[in-house]
Amino acid sequence: MKTGKFNLESLMIAVYYILYIAVALTLVFVQPFGDPPDEVGRNAIVQYIWYYAKLPNGFEESIRINGYGFSYAFQPILPYIIQALVMRVATFLFHPTSAALLYIARMVNFTFGLMMAHFVLQLSRLLFADKRLQYLFSFLVMFLPQSIFMHTYVNTDSCCMLSIAVMLYGLIRGTKEHFSMRSCITLSVGIILCALSYYNAYGFILSSILLFTAFYLSVQNHRLSFDWKSFLQKGIFISIVVLAGIGWWFVRSYILYDGDFLGLKTRDYCASLYAIPTVNPLTRITFQNQGYSVWYMLRNTNFIQSTVDSFICMYGPLTIATSVWVYRFYKLLFAAGLLCCIILPWKKLSTDNSLYTERPGYRVFFTVNMIFCALMPCILSITYSYTTDYQAQGRYVLPALIPMVYFVVRGIHKGLCAAKLCLQKLITQKPIKDDCFNHLSTGLVVFICFVIVFCLLLTIYKVVVPYYAAFNG
Repeated sequence: MKTGKFNLESLMIAVYYILYIAVALTLVFVQPFGDPPDEVGRNAIVQYIWYYAKLPNGFEESIRINGYGFSYAFQPILPYIIQALVMRVATFLFHPTSAALLYIARMVNFTFGLMMAHFVLQLSRLLFADKRLQYLFSFLVMFLPQSIFMHTYVNTDSCCMLSIAVMLYGLIRGTKEHFSMRSCITLSVGIILCALSYYNAYGFILSSILLFTAFYLSVQNHRLSFDWKSFLQKGIFISIVVLAGIGWWFVRSYILYDGDFLGLKTRDYCASLYAIPTVNPLTRITFQNQGYSVWYMLRNTNFIQSTVDSFICMYGPLTIATSVWVYRFYKLLFAAGLLCCIILPWKKLSTDNSLYTERPGYRVFFTVNMIFCALMPCILSITYSYTTDYQAQGRYVLPALIPMVYFVVRGIHKGLCAAKLCLQKLITQKPIKDDCFNHLSTGLVVFICFVIVFCLLLTIYKVVVPYYAAFNG
């Protein structure tokens, strides 16, 4: 990707990291406390751990959410523990104000996002051989306005998104290195971060287990063979590391909540004791207890549109929307990429040698798992809205972002390959020079990345910052 006197790749890397740092820091400091979704209830747990130097019981009154009657402390809270520890260190070194403590907590998530940016870039190099596709993948994942928003306020979503990038990186690197010690540790860390941050992403843990197991399955002399020795050696090591990292939390929940190691049933019980009638699990009106079908909910509400729009961008308490053109651009890009990925044949179009082409069966299994990981958060979000509490929010399906973008970029790759073949057959009847077409392809990818950056800057500095400036004024 060298052009003229400068290296385009170095420029893309610099833009990638500088853009994340500049935009994320802007959001960290411009958003007033409590304006991002559920930040008050989440920050209450951070404050409790910081002040008392211990983990709260989920029933603790001071951290319960007004009206809803439960707290987020029933669920894994590793990000809040880290934020509280950093706040205690800061308190020891100097005497921060309450506002400074909030920014310190948010900066932990900012750091999670910076780490995610690194792993997403490294992951792109394992998924795609073409550097243009690597940067397109990285820009799409990190600079979707809603994606970067998750790293700028107190939540567990930021750590969850990091964990997905770490898990996939460790898993794919492991398949290329026959699961070296480094890749096993990376995969283990990703699973730990996921398990202790967000239940909606647990599909990635299951997928990692399945893909790790399938790696040791092969066909020899037309018979299935399984490498039990390597599987047990590496699998037991990963299991020990993961259990050491997460076991304490689930044992604690099992003891505190009478065997409910996930804490979900106890959370609902707490809500039934203290929630107001309209959101109390015992009296709340849902589509399910009214006898309506899931299809009725999807067809007669704005669930799909609201989820898609807030998946792309919806800041504050779902009140700050960006330009309509940003939504149109991303919907068109995602739709075109996914459509090309589905309908265009891969083998006839590409000689890509990046991901498991030496094991076609494993590549198919990887694809199936990525589809599962993309669909699972969507299914969970629909189920929750139908059975428990109607919440048409894109942040609940953001764990699907990385696998979805993987398919979008594959589709764009297929589209470029198909365009080259069409030009050869329909226009010139002669092979198109690779250099000429590569320049055109590079120009298109750079243009898409430019529009991605433009959409992000427009959202932040033309919509969000002026909104909060007027709000504070």
